[in-house]
Amino acid sequence: MSVPLAFLGTILIWSTTPLGIKWSSEGLSFIFAVSSRMIIGTLGCLLLLAILRGKLPWHKRAIMVYVAEGIAIFGAMSCVYWGAQFIPSGLVSVIFGLTPLLTGLMASLWLGEQGLSPLKLFGMGLAFVGLVLIFGDGANASHEALMGMLVVFIAVILHSGSTVWIKKLGNDMPALSMTTGGLIVSLPFFLLSWFLLDGKLPETIPMKAGLSIVYLGLLGSVMGFVSFYYVLKHVEASKVGLIPLVTPVSALIIGALLNNEVIQHVVWTGTAMILSGMSIYQWGHRLLPQRKPQVAMQEE
Repeated sequence: MSVPLAFLGTILIWSTTPLGIKWSSEGLSFIFAVSSRMIIGTLGCLLLLAILRGKLPWHKRAIMVYVAEGIAIFGAMSCVYWGAQFIPSGLVSVIFGLTPLLTGLMASLWLGEQGLSPLKLFGMGLAFVGLVLIFGDGANASHEALMGMLVVFIAVILHSGSTVWIKKLGNDMPALSMTTGGLIVSLPFFLLSWFLLDGKLPETIPMKAGLSIVYLGLLGSVMGFVSFYYVLKHVEASKVGLIPLVTPVSALIIGALLNNEVIQHVVWTGTAMILSGMSIYQWGHRLLPQRKPQVAMQEE
């Protein structure tokens, strides 16, 4: 696989996923849409695992990793699908752009990784001010929009927490095996939620919704995952960090062009602050002058 192609493919899939989520729920219940996607995604991962002759270990630590991943998949995806009913698709991507910041904060607190320098704290603060601006715009728009943004933000917290939990477990499994196990763990909870909240198969599935579910199940859940980890394996971490900086803007533009979503000026301002904060958090240290090592003078 070409690395540049995988890089661009990841950006494209991540940019179109929020709009796909919104379209997949049109004419259908959100819980049916997300449950259908996860069924397709699980079957797709199992098929890919069989084709590649991969292994799906079930030892104690592997099961713990699957549980951590499954909680994130079920909790985060359920929240995203519910919240996406009330806010523009591009805004979902903007809020999810905070994932690296929350993951870094949790890793610092729970794993003792890289202390939070004043510059990192400034970047984090700037990003959250941008989020507050966007939330304020949602509050002025409607109660549903505010709740939608809040629930999507909860999804980000669940996703970030799961990432740190998996890292704490010391996972060394192939990414495809981890995702397949996580989908298997989460699938019964999706089906149970669908039974309790809906429990009815739709008489007809609108074409746009059906195609969106298939797209998200195969490309969003399988190919998006494979391409991202392929990029992560072959590209420097600093360059991979560009992906969550690009996708919020591209998702906003795609939502406006393909779904006629109106993006207020305050949302663009908040998005700019979030992306600027993320840039400072990740690369701000490069702007600081490097201290030259002092050579100790030896007395003669």
